[in-house]
Amino acid sequence: MGGDGSSKARDRASLRRTNLALVLRLLRDAGPRPRTQIATETGLPKATITNLVAELVERGLVREGDSARDGAVGRPSRTLAIDGRSVCGIGLEISADYVHLIALDLRGEVAAEHRLPLDARAAGPDAVLDRAAEAIRATRRTLQGRKAQAVAVTVAAPGVIQRDSGVVSYAPNIGWRDVDVVGGLRERLGRGCPPVRLENDAKLGAVAEYLVAAQAGIHDLIYVTGETGVGGGIISDGRLLRGSAGFAGEIGHMRLAPDGKPCACGRQGCWETMVGLNALLEHAAAPDDPVRDPSVDLEQRLAELRRRADAGEPATRAALDKIADGLGLGLTVLADVLNPRAIVLGGYFAYFGDHFIAQVENELTARVVAPDAGGCTVLASTLGFTAAARGGAHASLDFVYQDPGGTMAAPG
Repeated sequence: MGGDGSSKARDRASLRRTNLALVLRLLRDAGPRPRTQIATETGLPKATITNLVAELVERGLVREGDSARDGAVGRPSRTLAIDGRSVCGIGLEISADYVHLIALDLRGEVAAEHRLPLDARAAGPDAVLDRAAEAIRATRRTLQGRKAQAVAVTVAAPGVIQRDSGVVSYAPNIGWRDVDVVGGLRERLGRGCPPVRLENDAKLGAVAEYLVAAQAGIHDLIYVTGETGVGGGIISDGRLLRGSAGFAGEIGHMRLAPDGKPCACGRQGCWETMVGLNALLEHAAAPDDPVRDPSVDLEQRLAELRRRADAGEPATRAALDKIADGLGLGLTVLADVLNPRAIVLGGYFAYFGDHFIAQVENELTARVVAPDAGGCTVLASTLGFTAAARGGAHASLDFVYQDPGGTMAAPG
């Protein structure tokens, strides 16, 4: 008898968590609406919706907004909308050139941000994780000052990662092999640290870009990030493609120039040797030029290259033209295979988007087998170098959307 009662109680608690998540995700995806409309769209009784909404409001996840009239007659009811200023998700990107952290609240607004220039390969894993842990601690202090808490941290790392174990198996551009990122951060952060998980940087960038593109009705896209390495994230019909072993998107190592330069992965002629950041810098500047100094913030170096390009400096313009040629070649292959509605250029590609897009689209039109490049358009990211960290922050907020009842309204 007692066991049966406990089982029923667990079932009721599980059903309530499911329904809370259902309501919260509806408000996230469909926008503000009154209780009666939520009841209609979820199929739940009005009394149940009233109770669920009361809990979500109490936890600071939902707020009452403007009045809305449900029909031609009757008293207007107040709309309900996502609030969530008291809960934040943290995304932290480890790049070859920097560590970048963003905390987003449930409304998607930036609550805190830190960016640290860092030569990850020269520093080594321990020093990078030390700096990352410092940034997380500083961010949590900032959030606590605003009476908010971090519900989770999602780390965006380059290369081949193991999501289940939290290990970066192989990241050639930063020289990492078998680095326990999640375990290392948990150890450094100590007791009371929020959940930490690991994901590939380009995949998280694709998630962030999709949240922007979906507003324009784009549900099939390839996100291509240009940094020291070149990675990709693939969204098909609104879903992130991982592949059978989770390695879908390793596009930087397509071998497009068999007689080309050696790649950090140990092979030769990979696409990233043609269009990665190092290729741009080598084409555009002499070895002792400050734009090739990894201790200088990457965006400062790119701003200087941008200034030179706008001034018509021949070496910089020639370098950008050469990169555009290489981009067109690789993107044609991807467009033929995946037929995306859009290709979003991220990282430094977005920084020089106006130099690349027309040339790349001409290549797609000329080379893609399908008419009109299969309906594909090329876009410059509006998120730039923040995409991976933003995607990580959104992934962290999934903890709330999966179990709103497990989220406290104030920091613990």
